[in-house]
Amino acid sequence: MGSRGRPRHGRRSAGEAEGGGAPRSRRPASGGRAERRRQAKRIKRRRRRSYLKEIPILIGVALAIALVLKTFLVQAFVIPSGSMEQTIRIGDRVLVDKLTPWFGSKPERGDVVVFKDPGNWLRGEQHRPAGDGGALQPFKDAMAFIGLLPSADEQDLIKRVVAVGGDTVACCDKQGRVTVNGTPLTEPYVHPGNPPSLVKFTVNVPTGRIFVMGDHRSDSADSRFHLDEPYRGTISEDDVVGRAVVIAWPFGHWRRLGEPDTFATVRDAPGAKASAAAVPHRVSPDSLTVLPTPAELPLVMGVVGLHRLTGGRVRGVRSRCGGLGGRRAVRNRRARRAGT
Repeated sequence: MGSRGRPRHGRRSAGEAEGGGAPRSRRPASGGRAERRRQAKRIKRRRRRSYLKEIPILIGVALAIALVLKTFLVQAFVIPSGSMEQTIRIGDRVLVDKLTPWFGSKPERGDVVVFKDPGNWLRGEQHRPAGDGGALQPFKDAMAFIGLLPSADEQDLIKRVVAVGGDTVACCDKQGRVTVNGTPLTEPYVHPGNPPSLVKFTVNVPTGRIFVMGDHRSDSADSRFHLDEPYRGTISEDDVVGRAVVIAWPFGHWRRLGEPDTFATVRDAPGAKASAAAVPHRVSPDSLTVLPTPAELPLVMGVVGLHRLTGGRVRGVRSRCGGLGGRRAVRNRRARRAGT
């Protein structure tokens, strides 16, 4: 059988020959790989716990941003009546620009504006009864407060501006059309089958006020029905909350609420300031104010979270800097080979 299985007495390792003792135990080259893997897992767990601690902070920042958006930039409103059909229907959610009025922008002819009830106008509006939220009502109220949901108890109305301060608006000419400063209006936005107005009127709009009408002329308690009140049914510009810019919900009704061409040929009244001299509220190339909305808050949270994640990866194990915050050195394979 030869020498198979027998100890080889003739061969001795270099360490045994020099020291005369038993051969030294050789540390395997890959002996520290398992330890490095365990250490990397511990680092990941610590980072994961750190990210979980930051989630409440991100949520708080997002809610603060939403509250600022609602107060100064943009707010969602739910439409409870059909006074603006077919442009805006019952149950639609519209986003209202509240930023440009802070910079002196004034309502212009053709704008769809939301304004505060100047004095019991809501009594003439046919509102759809709001459904009871049940157990979710406190949550809905909280979301409405910060602007993520429209509030159901807002005392506001939405109408279209037909005339501004200094204009003379009248109804009607021989063809039954509404006129502004003597210019007849062709109004394609009026509800199909509705005449421009069944109420005859002539109103000189005071400076700093607007004359408004709903697109559903037969179902809108607008300026025409308050002619016997002070200021002949006109609205103060200070009561305007903002300009409706887009129908955001439902998606099937999504559309931008741009300014129609109806008023392009209307001249300013003699002695009135030109509307072009006012601070423009069209700040984007496509004539629509582009503003952040509450729907973009998840994007804000995602960007902040991604920044934190990528920041942590820069201090990974391979860069010799690991652990929470990168404060503990981690020796990688190259460092071990170099003997550091």
